[in-house]
Amino acid sequence: MPATAEATRAWLTLLRAPGVGAASIRSLLARHGSIVDACRHARREASGEAHAWLAAPDSARLDADEAWLAAADHHLLTCDSDDFPVLLRDIASAPAALFVIGDPALLWMPQIAIVGARSASAGGIANARAFAVAGNTVTSGLAEGIDGAAHAAALAAGGKTIAVLGTGIDLVYPRQHAQLAADIAANGALVGEYPPGVPGQANHFPRRNRIISGLSLGTLVVEASLRSGSLTTARYAAEQGREVFALPGSIHNPLARGCHKLIREGAKLVETATEVLEDLRGVGAILADGLRERLAALDTQSRIDPTAQPSGNTHGNDPEYAALMQALDHTPAALDELVERTGLAAGALSSMLLVLELDGLVCAENGRYARSVR
Repeated sequence: MPATAEATRAWLTLLRAPGVGAASIRSLLARHGSIVDACRHARREASGEAHAWLAAPDSARLDADEAWLAAADHHLLTCDSDDFPVLLRDIASAPAALFVIGDPALLWMPQIAIVGARSASAGGIANARAFAVAGNTVTSGLAEGIDGAAHAAALAAGGKTIAVLGTGIDLVYPRQHAQLAADIAANGALVGEYPPGVPGQANHFPRRNRIISGLSLGTLVVEASLRSGSLTTARYAAEQGREVFALPGSIHNPLARGCHKLIREGAKLVETATEVLEDLRGVGAILADGLRERLAALDTQSRIDPTAQPSGNTHGNDPEYAALMQALDHTPAALDELVERTGLAAGALSSMLLVLELDGLVCAENGRYARSVR
């Protein structure tokens, strides 16, 4: 169900409160049941700067946040919502909420994190581009070097990409990626845990790496020095039970040493995108199970509330899935073509296609879908 205005205000109030982090908000929710009650109790329990803010929050700032959320393609996904991405929900230090510009449904799509050195070599950039067009949604951090190359290559191939920011959701860092960020917002999603206007701080960027890995089925490190932040992303991925992949390089290349370290510690050495995709199927089953639960909940809601958007159900004998399978053949078709063929809403169709893809019945490449060859 959509959040009420009161709940949205409570979320924004807590997300802005100094010293009240994601863990505190989650604890308040667990103890008090709703974000409105959690905010009320936080006001009584807090001290110092947090108490001062919660006792008299900046109404103008919160009004501006609400105005930002009212704009087209601006969203707030909270951890108490069924729309919060399932792979991210239960990781250690999970964010309490995500601000999104673009398509929030993409956060449920199968993703591969592609990360690496900011001062990447020409060969590293070429490798990032090659792996970014393999099929899955590409998730990275909008940084210079490998991150930017992976985002741009995915978009150029007609695919989807997600950028996780270490700044407020309305800010772009580095500034030279302003156009790239705009392209991602229009054809993918910008995601961050920080409200509008929050400047980037040194500790924000390592923390955002847990979201990059947490959204993804696996993390590929293309190039990295021994002190690269990409190794932090790989460590988070391993702790989250996700696959970690690394590309080998010359023993004389300082940007290969971080990848070689990861391989010695158990990361999978890969040379082709096919190797990565084959290894991601196991974690993909988790995503499929979570999506089925979400679709079942949405279907129950639609029966209770006739105005709720219909969903895809589970596919068994469901007539909507039957219509979709009939509309698919072995020639890849774009989503808008399938919308026209089936008459189903694009949002519901995207979720149904993901379930079928993870069950091996549909294959997807660069945003086009076809029946799998079985």
